[in-house]
Amino acid sequence: MFLVEKDIELPVVELNVRDDDQFKEPFTSMNPFHCVPFLELDDGTVIAESISVCRYLEELNPEPSLFGRTPEERAIIDMWNRRVELDGFLPALHATRNDIPLFAGRVVPGTRTDLPQLPAMVERGKEMLDIFLGRLEPQLADNEFIAGPNVSIADITCFFVINMANRFEMGIETRYPNIHRWFTAFSARPSAEA
Repeated sequence: MFLVEKDIELPVVELNVRDDDQFKEPFTSMNPFHCVPFLELDDGTVIAESISVCRYLEELNPEPSLFGRTPEERAIIDMWNRRVELDGFLPALHATRNDIPLFAGRVVPGTRTDLPQLPAMVERGKEMLDIFLGRLEPQLADNEFIAGPNVSIADITCFFVINMANRFEMGIETRYPNIHRWFTAFSARPSAEA
């Protein structure tokens, strides 16, 4: 989504993570945390973690800005992105990985372990998501986008949170009308369709 919003084209190597390609060489040496995506620079440097890759690309391609142009904008966008990551994405991620059978043995991203899926983590994740949604709802009452009047990285992060939350039938459409309005509008963007 970030690449489409920024109109950046990069060569892409697709890995079949269901077949554990990320654990094979040269990928495991490039990114020992075994998560995708990661970016290899021309000099061999590897940048892993989605937000880190996006920050790097933003530095090279500052317009349109998705991380903010001024110190205040950058701080507000970073604040909201952190809130979305910590209070929304992490609970949704753990609820999803403990609910979907495909993630059996994969409850921790980038691993293959014998840690069991725990139904209690699904329920706790849903409870935490509900708290997050209640906190986000008033922000979107007065703002078109998560961090204010412009699209930002926080919107992209939150788009994935709401996609995961919708799996758990959180009643977003009826209980959180501002979030529903934002999500519906954001889902119509070319980056969401890509």
